[in-house]
Amino acid sequence: MKKASIILFVFFFGIALQGFSQNAPATDFYAGKWEIAVNGTPRGDIVFKTNLVRKDGKLTGELVTDDNKRPITKIDEKDKTLVIYFESSQGGEISIDLTKVDDNNLKGTLMDFTATAKRVKE
Repeated sequence: MKKASIILFVFFFGIALQGFSQNAPATDFYAGKWEIAVNGTPRGDIVFKTNLVRKDGKLTGELVTDDNKRPITKIDEKDKTLVIYFESSQGGEISIDLTKVDDNNLKGTLMDFTATAKRVKE
């Protein structure tokens, strides 16, 4: 009976310990510096530079071009997709939808325009 009690105690202790342990992600894939190119817009090709930073568990940052900065209003991220929302110059919120291609590249769209993102090496 004593062996059974010890085995049950160790078993439940192991379950409780596993439940309280938190596995940190190995890497934060989307965090870091990116260059996002949008081709064929009415204003020509646009290149946004951004440094995505994780604050309080969420990605944040701003999109920077040669002549202005646009704060990112929201980011939806999944394992292989990233959607970046920001305010357009016309006053409405638009999104850049990107899908992971490999460890350093994303591709997708901004409205009907082709967008690509490339990780910037530091």
